[in-house]
Amino acid sequence: MSGVRYRRRGTAIVETDRGILLTAGRHGKFELPGGGAERGESRFIAAFRELTEETGLLPYAAEIIFRHRGEIRPTMSGRHEFQNHHTVCLVKASGTPRPNGKDVQRIAHYYPGCNVSISTETKQIIERYYEWKKKRHGTNEFNILDEDDADAQDVVEGGAGNDYENG
Repeated sequence: MSGVRYRRRGTAIVETDRGILLTAGRHGKFELPGGGAERGESRFIAAFRELTEETGLLPYAAEIIFRHRGEIRPTMSGRHEFQNHHTVCLVKASGTPRPNGKDVQRIAHYYPGCNVSISTETKQIIERYYEWKKKRHGTNEFNILDEDDADAQDVVEGGAGNDYENG
């Protein structure tokens, strides 16, 4: 194996009356909506784009609430290792979530004590979200904020042209 690659990922938390919105694809475990930022795209915008692509929801308010680094894992090919670098955004969106049928086949909602099988990273992010929410003291204010990726340590100029970058 040669080196760790860092994946710049935008991740959306959409909390509804039914719980936190989750999506699942082929592998079966549910995750938070989101995905890799395209070259030149901030992780904040990637979270919006992926949420819409995966569920059809239209975001109208959001704020970056924290950053999260996942565990280092091998890629599917086994030739490299990678680590997701999430920018986690709390998002308000309109519409009814529906799986897009391509990457997402199922929609679910997470709430404490539910029976939904979630990925380890999703569990870690949701736990951090609940801690953040408790500290926030229930305020419902939302700020439209974007990030400046220019100072992000996990961004490397050049690269392979996909959403993975050499670290």
